[in-house]
Amino acid sequence: MTDVRYPFTAIVGMADLRLGLLLNAVSPAVGGVLVRGEKGTAKSTMVRALAGLLPSIATVDGCRFACDPAGPDPQCPDGAHTGAASSERPARLVELPVGVSEDRIVGSLDLERALAEGVTAYEPGLLARAHRGVLYIDEVNLLQDHVVDLLLDAAAMGRSYVEREGVSVRHAARFLLVGTMNPEEGELRPQLLDRFGLTVEIAATREPVERAEVVRRRLSYDADPAAFAARFAEDERALADRITAARELLPRVELTDTALRQITAVCAAFEVDGLRADIVMARTAVALAAWAGRTEVLAEDVRKAAQLALPHRRRRNPFDAPGLDEEQLDRVLEEQAAQEPEPEPEPAQAQDPDSQDPDAQDPDSRGPEDDPDGDGPQDGGPDGGGGAPEPAGPDGPPEAAADTPAPDDAPAPQPVPLQPPSPARETAPVAAGDPYRTRLFAVDGTGRGAQGRRSPAETDGGHTVRARRPRGRLARLHLSATLRAAAPHQLARGRSSRALVLHKDDFREQVRQGRESNLVLFVVDASGSMAARQRMTAVKGAVLSLLMDAYQRRDKIGMITFRGAGAELALPPTSSVEVGAARLESLPTGGRTPLAEGLLRAHEVLRVERLRDPDRRPLLVVVTDGRATGGRDAVARSHRAAGLLAGQGVASVVLDCESGPVRLGLARTLAGRLRATAVSLDELRADGVASLVRENRPTTTASRKAA
Repeated sequence: MTDVRYPFTAIVGMADLRLGLLLNAVSPAVGGVLVRGEKGTAKSTMVRALAGLLPSIATVDGCRFACDPAGPDPQCPDGAHTGAASSERPARLVELPVGVSEDRIVGSLDLERALAEGVTAYEPGLLARAHRGVLYIDEVNLLQDHVVDLLLDAAAMGRSYVEREGVSVRHAARFLLVGTMNPEEGELRPQLLDRFGLTVEIAATREPVERAEVVRRRLSYDADPAAFAARFAEDERALADRITAARELLPRVELTDTALRQITAVCAAFEVDGLRADIVMARTAVALAAWAGRTEVLAEDVRKAAQLALPHRRRRNPFDAPGLDEEQLDRVLEEQAAQEPEPEPEPAQAQDPDSQDPDAQDPDSRGPEDDPDGDGPQDGGPDGGGGAPEPAGPDGPPEAAADTPAPDDAPAPQPVPLQPPSPARETAPVAAGDPYRTRLFAVDGTGRGAQGRRSPAETDGGHTVRARRPRGRLARLHLSATLRAAAPHQLARGRSSRALVLHKDDFREQVRQGRESNLVLFVVDASGSMAARQRMTAVKGAVLSLLMDAYQRRDKIGMITFRGAGAELALPPTSSVEVGAARLESLPTGGRTPLAEGLLRAHEVLRVERLRDPDRRPLLVVVTDGRATGGRDAVARSHRAAGLLAGQGVASVVLDCESGPVRLGLARTLAGRLRATAVSLDELRADGVASLVRENRPTTTASRKAA
């Protein structure tokens, strides 16, 4: 295992990512960069290589918080550092693991020493270690939301706060924040996206020559890292010097009123929420000017700053991918430039007639090639052989219009007879209806899954409900329960001072109850009966609404569809709800209704997921009209499959898609077999019920009546 980093300048392509990282190196106030891209695109390699380009920093000797001797933090827990010795060291790259705990990030207090000895023993966390360096979060979208909130708050304020049982510790935490993520594994919430200064989308090049060069360099590095790094050492030094020069130039860069108006006009045109985008764009534009060696922000800096700072901030629904309309951006900048007042002309200087330019001839003495309004070659007139072009019509040049038959000559469209789709043939996908807010469906009982917003669970957040003996390292002390456990033993332990005599068995930790995220597995009937009377549009709208609800509650989702001869796992369980929405949109319908196969496939998927993540509880959502075809025993087999799921205690919801004046109630019968809640399309809306309910408990007579 080598310690030689892959050189930053040896990475092929990815100009936007390179620029985004370098701008944050020049001005950490930009707010970090979020790198979105497919797997295997050297995201991590480039971030790790950046740390080697950062200038060395001077630190106070013995300070665990990397205080700058030129301006030490007055609130540093290690003291004021007056007259302390100092030394230089490279800027650190601190990597945050996906499973990191809150205490590991902000640090923790040794509560046992605090209670037993009365001293504040604080152990710094990763934020303190990353101060004045780089904090790198790989797969940031897989972190718990409260952990991401904690990191971004520290990045925005430049300070970390630790509050534990009445003891407060504060220290500086200014770092270059870089997060990488693969959108296929789930998105960050828009509120968290907004906290990153810049975002960059990357993908592997499709050019064979570039791909070959990438492979060639990687193989060369693996064979001899030191020799490979030596090949790019000069380029690395030049780039590091340019970063240092840009940092020194940064305070002298002027953000003119014209540039500032361009920035605010762009942010207003794209309807971004709040003013954070305006501030980030201004800082980015200033950093771009410093990187280019200029002391004034130009329109080109504003344009590039918008491309980096706005794609993840534009107003969008949860299923839209970040992006920016380049044509709209150019149009806004052009309109803003047209509104700027013209600079006042300088007063003309008096000239001697004899000293005029000899080339300034009388207009009547100039030839046609000199006349700006004439028909010279530069105008494409007769001398140029071009002639004045005829105006083009709305659909193209006149020649193209002449070949197009006039509307009166076009054949009249023939009416297409409307026929109901046959259950035996596949029909084209239909668009989903507009999504809406749905009722809350939760799993009964108390789980221990990942923190979310759906079902009750023991979590790191939430409110304290009780105390218990610590399971492993003590993290959240329950002070009153600890004192109550120790109080009866003080006399026997020979307490002779004000200090409390504590033993390890006295300590109690808090048990907090919040909400967890679940695995929401959709089993969608895509048979021919679902396509009748435009039912599928309403059904897709309902499923899309449930997907949006799962997105907001941080659930994992999966999707099984059944039609024709069997069932298909259309979407394996994933955190990317956006992919689920895309699969739903392209879902065709047609064929028979193998309901039993759909339920059995769900049973198998849940069995595998239970082995992978035993703490994540499932919620099964069956979307069907209840019909089962495909053989004489189709109905009986579907009932047996439902009983199999019910016997394992799988919490279920049946979305009854049956419509029309005559209803058979087959979906309600299926819900009874599943011990599930049955809900019609009309009952799914949150505004259609008196309150949000949780009805996924095993079905009893009372709950069946309520359903």
